[in-house]
Amino acid sequence: MKTKEIWHIYSDELKYFIVGKVKDKAIADDILQDVFIKIHTKLHTLKETSKLKSWVFSITRNSILDYFKTTNRSFEIINIESDSNIEDSLHTKADCLIGILKKLPKKYREPLFLSDIKGIKQTEIAKQLNIPISTVKSQIQRARKMVAKGFMDCCGFVKNDKGILVGKIKDRGDCKICK
Repeated sequence: MKTKEIWHIYSDELKYFIVGKVKDKAIADDILQDVFIKIHTKLHTLKETSKLKSWVFSITRNSILDYFKTTNRSFEIINIESDSNIEDSLHTKADCLIGILKKLPKKYREPLFLSDIKGIKQTEIAKQLNIPISTVKSQIQRARKMVAKGFMDCCGFVKNDKGILVGKIKDRGDCKICK
């Protein structure tokens, strides 16, 4: 399949999906263009054409996340999930991460999001949330440990000798968080 064919099949659906997340048609056009550049350059890596739609929407979700990260716009991670009408047979680390983050208590999720996704300094987070800096630091550390434990519980990841998570994402049906 060629990029032009993918454009004809999915461009309208992708644009609708992107506009639903960013709420701005001009920005959605830019993201859509970025998505199709990625599709064009990575199309040769797609092994199973039966997973094309899932692959295309994964690229789109990641491009939307990149937009929010680079612009420092606030958003709810939960809203980046794929819509229920999108067939998503592809199971990725991002799917597990979204599930894990949803299950984090808000007091941990919020500082982690502000620090690790938005890149805000911990002193600024403390001011913004009106809590002591020591509390922010401990909440971020606990949240990171909870995310790591989530991957261990969800897909059986383990820590190697250097303390780095290693493993392989299980099929969606075997995943304890995403099924």
